[in-house]
Amino acid sequence: MARLGEQLGFDSIWVGDHLLYRDETYGARGPWEAWTQLAGIAAVTSRIAIGPLVACTSFHNPAMLAKLASTVDEISGGRLILGLGAGWNETEYRAFGFPFDRRVSRFAEAFTIIRSLLREGRVDFAGEFYTARDCELIPRSRPGGPPLLIGSTGQRMLEITVPHVSAWNAWYRQTGNRPDGVAALRKTVDNACITAGRKPSEIERTVAVLVEVPGGSGRKDVYEASAVASPLRGSPEVIADELRAYAREGIGHVQLIVEPMTEASLEALAPVLENLDA
Repeated sequence: MARLGEQLGFDSIWVGDHLLYRDETYGARGPWEAWTQLAGIAAVTSRIAIGPLVACTSFHNPAMLAKLASTVDEISGGRLILGLGAGWNETEYRAFGFPFDRRVSRFAEAFTIIRSLLREGRVDFAGEFYTARDCELIPRSRPGGPPLLIGSTGQRMLEITVPHVSAWNAWYRQTGNRPDGVAALRKTVDNACITAGRKPSEIERTVAVLVEVPGGSGRKDVYEASAVASPLRGSPEVIADELRAYAREGIGHVQLIVEPMTEASLEALAPVLENLDA
């Protein structure tokens, strides 16, 4: 599927960094581990950008996460976009033994260690939650490391990350899966940029967009089918026009959450790419 996506002309491949979902309605389910997937995808592709959407800083020691990211970036030849977030799914935290409390405070320390190692190659840090004393990242994939993307529009998370990241991402439920849902989020991030002394144009805006192609099963364990986040459906022209509307709202990159996630779905979206390229 990764090779096919690259062949068809998609610009990026993203994987979720989750471990376990479980509820009374759908039972237990989960994806494969993100960094192992990314390493494999990096090895079998040559052009397409890759990234976690987004890597949960709670699931690894932060210095180790920087090491993982730098290694995958090297395997890919510098194609990694490092999305980072604080996590939210309590089920997987409890099941795998990660502390669920004070996630943003833990993220703040992890983020300091990760960005320092990737950007500068070393860090000497002792915090309340994490320690990395006289730590060095050797070898490094590239000077400055991969670009950083923050998977949050929360006020405190923006305060922590906006001075340092290259992009932010909003999930489709935050926009209602519609271009007209972008403006309020964009204003929030723009204000955070101004407060941090950065120009809003310095940080790329990205959003996930839920797309259902013909034959999609509409599985509610994949997404919430609701009036506020209904999938984008229609002809290639309709889908392309909707994606152009995101661009008019200042969005530079969209991550398509495709339902169903199959090779046939990727091929069905090829005419959308051709329409956009035209």
